[in-house]
Amino acid sequence: MSKYFIGFDTSAYTTSIAVVNEFGEEILDLREVLKVKEGSRGLRQQEAVFQHINNIPKMMEIVSTKIDIDKVESISASTKPRNIEGSYMPVFRVGEGQAFILSKVLNVKYNEFSHQDGHIASTFIGNNLNIDAFQKFLALHISGGTTELLKASINENMYQLEIVGGTKDISAGQLIDRIGVELGIKFPCGKEIDTLSRFGTVLDMKIPVSTKDTWLNFSGTETFFQRLIDKNLYTSSDISKSLLYAIGSSLEHIISNAKVQLDIEDVIITGGVASNSYIREFLGDSFNSKTSAQIFLPNIRYCTDNAVGIAYLGSRMWRKKNEIETIKGK
Repeated sequence: MSKYFIGFDTSAYTTSIAVVNEFGEEILDLREVLKVKEGSRGLRQQEAVFQHINNIPKMMEIVSTKIDIDKVESISASTKPRNIEGSYMPVFRVGEGQAFILSKVLNVKYNEFSHQDGHIASTFIGNNLNIDAFQKFLALHISGGTTELLKASINENMYQLEIVGGTKDISAGQLIDRIGVELGIKFPCGKEIDTLSRFGTVLDMKIPVSTKDTWLNFSGTETFFQRLIDKNLYTSSDISKSLLYAIGSSLEHIISNAKVQLDIEDVIITGGVASNSYIREFLGDSFNSKTSAQIFLPNIRYCTDNAVGIAYLGSRMWRKKNEIETIKGK
């Protein structure tokens, strides 16, 4: 008789509700990508909030028909982008509110995590990795809004995260989307850039990559590729492959420096950009051939925004509580 743990994540571009069992195994993974108008570079928060409000009832109807609600042990939600003071986005209030109400109706425990917590936790789902074995590691979170390099440690309930590097201007995901829109690709552009890059080659020219220690800047890289597109001399496939090469090179540099400075071997790479096939191959091959670093990436399905990681953390809290109670009982 399985126990169930529900997770909510209402991010900037995806409504997600997930269910896992007591072992953290996926039971349901429901997602609805928010609709973005043609030619737009994104959604305003109020537009995203409205779509989340409309999506959640339909998704909860599916949840209620797929699992026995009486077996739900906890409801968890991502309530903010990151675990730092002042981290806030209105979109997360939608999932937070719905999760809290549901927990009260069902009279079960309610947990709060950050969106970033969920991304990191997704690395441990369905790949035989023990989350509790990772006591200290580097986490590179690369997505549409974030490019952060974090020193991470785990305690009983959640991660302790310290920003040790990343971007000082736009994120890797923003760079991909901005260049994609310049190429005439519909926003968000990540999947199409990935597909195009498979048919291209890296341009034989110096591509500006601005890195220093564990930090990088992408604004110069953005300007460089915008000028290439304006010249109309290169294929979209070659530009896409070269863009991803520039991003991969930058990320490799800051990870390598942080690994040496902090004396940490294990590196988790997560977030939407970590689903890019070229980035995954580039960083995996690079570190496997050059260093002793252990690189871990989530299943591609769990790189993009989802609530499975949030539900997984809820199940982990329940397991840890049971372990403590069992020890005390002895």
